[in-house]
Amino acid sequence: MSDAPVLLVTGGSRGIGAAISLGAARQGWRVAVNYASNRAAADAVVAEITAGGGEAIAIAGDVGKAEDIPAIFAAVERHFGRLDGLVNNAGIVDMPARIDEMSAERLERMFRINLTGSILCAAEAVRRLSSRHGGKGGVIVNISSMAATLGSASQYVDYAASKAAIDTFTIGLSREVASEGVRVNAVRPGVIDTEIHASGGLPDRASEMAASIPMQRPGTAGEVADAVLYLLSPQASYITGAILNVSGGR
Repeated sequence: MSDAPVLLVTGGSRGIGAAISLGAARQGWRVAVNYASNRAAADAVVAEITAGGGEAIAIAGDVGKAEDIPAIFAAVERHFGRLDGLVNNAGIVDMPARIDEMSAERLERMFRINLTGSILCAAEAVRRLSSRHGGKGGVIVNISSMAATLGSASQYVDYAASKAAIDTFTIGLSREVASEGVRVNAVRPGVIDTEIHASGGLPDRASEMAASIPMQRPGTAGEVADAVLYLLSPQASYITGAILNVSGGR
């Protein structure tokens, strides 16, 4: 069996998650590509990794369903026999709205997927990575958003709030498990040109916002992935509790 480290990327089939999965494989990780519903997209990422000589599998599971999460991690262990890293990437936005237009159902879904799912995934990872549980250590990277600091007024204040909670969770968990061999950091993407904008009803949002970004362009999924891969790497061995902005200065 290979000694190469194993990384689980939630929401790893598209956008930033796919870029992280592909980049991690190029750096020698064996990759578990989690997806909620789009099996074809996950299989395409796995196929690209294997074509390049890497090892990957697609694992179905919705992080918005608490009962799915232990099964995702069990599938990783069955196939690879170990876990060394987690990227909490899965997340959603919704249609632009003011807070006085948002339903309780929308808010519940937003926080269940973006926050509760990430916390439950991190808990499963800690149970496997932490020396307290007999693990050999590892790393967790949470995907936040610049919305956490900007607020996303009149668009997605619920999304922004869920990502602000991810920031706080990152800092707290990093301190909780630092002495147990587990590093926990986050990346805050700014306006990135991915499909997530279309899912929120604004397919041209990235290009339309270019003028408001100091670097005058949206970022790419690959640029976010590069930051995540750095935090996963041994070069970041003394970094925990950090939140790295990848936002073109916004």
